[in-house]
Amino acid sequence: MSAHTAASVDHTASHGTYKSTNLPDIKLMMWVFLASDIMFFGTLLGTYLVYRNRSLTGPFPTDVLDIPLTTGSTFVLLMSSFLMVLALHSLRQDDIFKFRLWTFGVAFFGAIFLGFQIYEFIHFVDLGLTLQGNLFGTTFYVLTGTHGVHVAIGILWLLSIFVHSFVKPWTSKDEVYLEVAGLYWHFVDLVWIVIFTVVYLVEFI
Repeated sequence: MSAHTAASVDHTASHGTYKSTNLPDIKLMMWVFLASDIMFFGTLLGTYLVYRNRSLTGPFPTDVLDIPLTTGSTFVLLMSSFLMVLALHSLRQDDIFKFRLWTFGVAFFGAIFLGFQIYEFIHFVDLGLTLQGNLFGTTFYVLTGTHGVHVAIGILWLLSIFVHSFVKPWTSKDEVYLEVAGLYWHFVDLVWIVIFTVVYLVEFI
């Protein structure tokens, strides 16, 4: 075996796991994706902050933002992360019924959050806040809308796991696939906490 080949084998373990990180390929790829997504959301948040309070015409944030409503939707999304923890724990224990129950629950709570967001968008448009209306409307809809798309992707992902568990019975050996989905979902929740703080709470401090 050549030195080059030996080095390659040393850095890459069998069964799709990198020795240098001791992570399965799929989990490593998710961490890389999340790192890039952090930069993406950082750009959107930075743009929002740069143009904050620069709208020449209304409506302005304090005219439309509903803290109690958004606090409720935020609580729902945070609870979905708790259900994700329960789903992963259940799968590791080979409790397939609870794994399916909690996985569906995460998707359901995510759908409730999206329902809140859709209602909020419709309400804001009724109040005159549109994508083209002013700088606040443009940056707000792009930022929160992008997050909403991420939530929708997560819901579809979890529902596909739920359905697939009936087609091919899952066991604790499949936990890495749910764990990767969980990493994505917790990331989406964390991003929303930042958005809720920066976009909603800061305006009323």
